[in-house]
Amino acid sequence: MTNTIGTSFEERRFSASDGLQLYARDYGHDDPKTRGSLPIVCLPGLSRNSRDFHLLATQLTRQPERPRRVVTLDYRGRGCSSWDPDKSHYQLPVEASDVLTACAVLDIGRAIFIGTSRGGLILHLLAAMRPALLGGIVLNDIGPVIEIAGLLLIRQYLEAQQVLSSWEEATESLRCVHGTAFPALDAADWADMTTAIFREKDGKIIADFDPALIEPLRSMDANTPMPDLWALYDGFKTMPLMAIRGENSSILSPATFAEMALRHPDMTSVIAHGQGHAPLLHRPDLFAEITAFIDGIS
Repeated sequence: MTNTIGTSFEERRFSASDGLQLYARDYGHDDPKTRGSLPIVCLPGLSRNSRDFHLLATQLTRQPERPRRVVTLDYRGRGCSSWDPDKSHYQLPVEASDVLTACAVLDIGRAIFIGTSRGGLILHLLAAMRPALLGGIVLNDIGPVIEIAGLLLIRQYLEAQQVLSSWEEATESLRCVHGTAFPALDAADWADMTTAIFREKDGKIIADFDPALIEPLRSMDANTPMPDLWALYDGFKTMPLMAIRGENSSILSPATFAEMALRHPDMTSVIAHGQGHAPLLHRPDLFAEITAFIDGIS
């Protein structure tokens, strides 16, 4: 099912393999100028959704020299996708399968993928499951080693999110929590982040995800061992790869970032100055780096 929203994107609603209803935004699909280039598929973080990429997708679609079709996804339990009654399905292999379903439904046989945080972990799986699908990879503040301290911070602020009475209050709440890690952001950036993270329901502003997503994090502590994904990361060796690290990231360490470059000598390494986990990609410095990278992929 397709609904048109203004002239910016089309809404796509479709069924996962288990019948759950999923949602995506499709930018530039009907523009004949986008058909000569690989499309771009954007995968958000743990509790985030397709709106995270709205400004980036709009900019990429409207590039005068080489406009792109861009698809941004809501995983199950986020945004406009349905919440899963079986909470055990909120795991990476299921979400990776959902991405494959989305690509099949939307007729995407090969694409450049941008994965923020959890989205980048899903790309590690897809490199093993369907490498031919991946025409290029952008990992946004994620790698094969996840810092447990960063995960505990994520749990802390997700658990602490409250029902808010106004969009202004929601913006101020975000700034209070993340402002130290994101000194580069301006007022417009904070407002955009607010509309991406929250939604309005019954006159209140609430986080736009199923709270059950946090459950796997509740049992973690500083001594919880993190999985080693280096074997999966090695699957990117034959693919064009860009890795972005937030200068103030708590999830992707400088040591892991350096090791990623050693294992993939052709990796494009980018630091998002004045940003933490996870960087906003539409800001001018990162947008220039991303467009140069994707335009270099045939």
